[in-house]
Amino acid sequence: MVKAVLKSAKTKASVASFVNKLSAVQKKNSKTLIKMMREVTGSKPAMWGESLIGFGDVHLKYASGRELDWFKIGFSPRKNNLSLYVLCESPLVDPLLNQLGPHKRGKGCLYIRSLDIIDITVLEKIIKLASKFKKGGCV
Repeated sequence: MVKAVLKSAKTKASVASFVNKLSAVQKKNSKTLIKMMREVTGSKPAMWGESLIGFGDVHLKYASGRELDWFKIGFSPRKNNLSLYVLCESPLVDPLLNQLGPHKRGKGCLYIRSLDIIDITVLEKIIKLASKFKKGGCV
């Protein structure tokens, strides 16, 4: 068993303190996402590393034998966009992304400039889908 040590491990840092230090737009987006993700998961937000906000805990095991503890879904308010760890391996994701509005996609992440330019109801559907995925949203 190879357990990975992450720089982004779960911490006891205050989510509220982190959010309060953000710009006005980042703060507004973060508060909206926290409310939405908390309602969907039933989990309290937690800081992971210095800038990730995660909801729920999941233990991941890869075929290589690598293991790590991670969050089920989460996000990070970056300077130029929001990085949302909400994509999962489901055939339902692509049709939703086509309806979302302007975004970029990584393997397990969704990048959005602001919540004001996307369809928030579609984002909520994506978040709900990811929260039900067995391995967590960002796999």
